[in-house]
Amino acid sequence: MSEQLQTLEPIITVDDLSSKRRLRDLPWWLFAILLIAVYVVFIISSNENYNKAFVFIKAGLYITVTTTLKSFLIALIFGLLAGLGRISKNVVINNIARFYVEIIRGIPILVLIFFIALVGVPVLVDGLNTFGYWLADNGVGFLGKVFTAVTNKDISMNSRAIIALAVTYGAYLAEIFRAGIQSIVKGQTEAARSLGMSYGQAMRYVILPQAIRNVLPALGNDFVAMVKDSSLVSVLAVRDITQVSRLYAGSTFRFRESYIVLAVMYLTITVVLSLLVQLVERRLKTHE
Repeated sequence: MSEQLQTLEPIITVDDLSSKRRLRDLPWWLFAILLIAVYVVFIISSNENYNKAFVFIKAGLYITVTTTLKSFLIALIFGLLAGLGRISKNVVINNIARFYVEIIRGIPILVLIFFIALVGVPVLVDGLNTFGYWLADNGVGFLGKVFTAVTNKDISMNSRAIIALAVTYGAYLAEIFRAGIQSIVKGQTEAARSLGMSYGQAMRYVILPQAIRNVLPALGNDFVAMVKDSSLVSVLAVRDITQVSRLYAGSTFRFRESYIVLAVMYLTITVVLSLLVQLVERRLKTHE
């Protein structure tokens, strides 16, 4: 009898286990997001109210994309300089970089956007004007006129938003660059110096190329985060998709249509970018 019962027990094969693992590892979350996106595309194409909201809101997409790209490129420069400053043995440079990073990371992004755009930029303009007057008093009238001619009106809110995002994210990227540089073993620097390279040459030709390769996934994740945080510039009346959506909702009282379209647009952008970052990370691991 026991032998008969044993023959009735299911036999689990290797193929069954592998198929279960494949089912378990499938990106079900991605399928759910795709279903949401397909559903929203369907209602946009079939519902007049959603279609009008989409047509109106997508006009701000160009501002969102260009603001994010420009801000991130400038933030990369700030972050690299501050990251190099953080590992510098020069006490003054190290403390200036540390001060910048700690100040920025200790203040909410929204507050920083207000402060940089409405306080920092006017102070910078006043400084340029003062420098221009000093140049004029010292016989450099041509350059003096250039600096004294700058006014607050010359710097648009879009430009101020780009500066604010760049300065803010520069501090976060600084820590990424610092960690990436410190992840390279000291033997690499010592080997480069033994070949006759200066510290700057060793950093430029040996350390930084390897460090940047190591931090590419982290930089990609911060770029995705900046895409989302770019919505905060709408508080400066920059006509990105968030601001345009608010204007449309306020003028038509179609809050549901406006913010559903807006949310799905951000979701689509960030998911696509996240998948690209994962692809780059996977290729880097394969290459290694």
